[in-house]
Amino acid sequence: MLVICSIVAVYEALLHLILYIMNDIIKIATYNVNGIRASLNKGLMDWVVENDIDILCIQEIKANIDQIPLFYFEEAGYHTYWYSAQRKGYSGVAIISKIEPKHVEYGMGIEDYDNEGRFIRADFEGFSVVSAYHPSGSSGDLRQEFKMRWLDDFYDYVNELKKDYPNLILCGDYNICHKEIDIHDPVRNATVSGFLPEEREWMTKFFESGFIDTFRHINPEPDNYTWWSYRARARSRNLGWRIDYIAIAEKLIDNISNAEIRADAVHSDHCPVVLDLKTKF
Repeated sequence: MLVICSIVAVYEALLHLILYIMNDIIKIATYNVNGIRASLNKGLMDWVVENDIDILCIQEIKANIDQIPLFYFEEAGYHTYWYSAQRKGYSGVAIISKIEPKHVEYGMGIEDYDNEGRFIRADFEGFSVVSAYHPSGSSGDLRQEFKMRWLDDFYDYVNELKKDYPNLILCGDYNICHKEIDIHDPVRNATVSGFLPEEREWMTKFFESGFIDTFRHINPEPDNYTWWSYRARARSRNLGWRIDYIAIAEKLIDNISNAEIRADAVHSDHCPVVLDLKTKF
């Protein structure tokens, strides 16, 4: 039975690759799942399959590879690449893809960040995709300092990376709301990590360096968020923060077909962001 399932999965993956080449559109999603095992138990893979996601960038997997039920992905025809934190049950990123990448790079080569499993890159024919989990500074001054140091190093790293990989797609939980429109209460949160002036200034600098906020390129409307606190019925009242992004190199701007936030996906305290990208680069 397992052999038959494997053959079917391979066949479906090949068929999907052919359709992807013919249709010239690839569907990329980013999702902080707040624990991969919990999200799978809540039907994550059903959502991935039903929405025909080609590449899923995952953050906060909170598991080591030997703790992850890989059969969920394999049965659906996905290749999987995991980069866990050294600390158990913490952080970690992944990329799962119906298209097998040419190369996968684990980490940034910076020990402080790589120990926390915060960056993974997959190179495909004509483009590269990153899943990144930016640190939170909400637990205190030391972590906020760590976050600001990461932001500076991340900025330098991806701008250098873009020179060798110009069709760069940066998915992830950035843990920052860029503008007032991206948070439900900008006044009360003005001094809170995730909406600090220096963090918002960094986001502006980042986008001005040659990256596009794909969702905002499509949708200028307020009340679109990707994370809600578990407290005070925040999600049902839509009291949220937009902290999850798919940013693409500016040269890909004309390749954006659609970008949307999928607040109907409820496998986490976050929800996915999905990008439809034309692949004729």
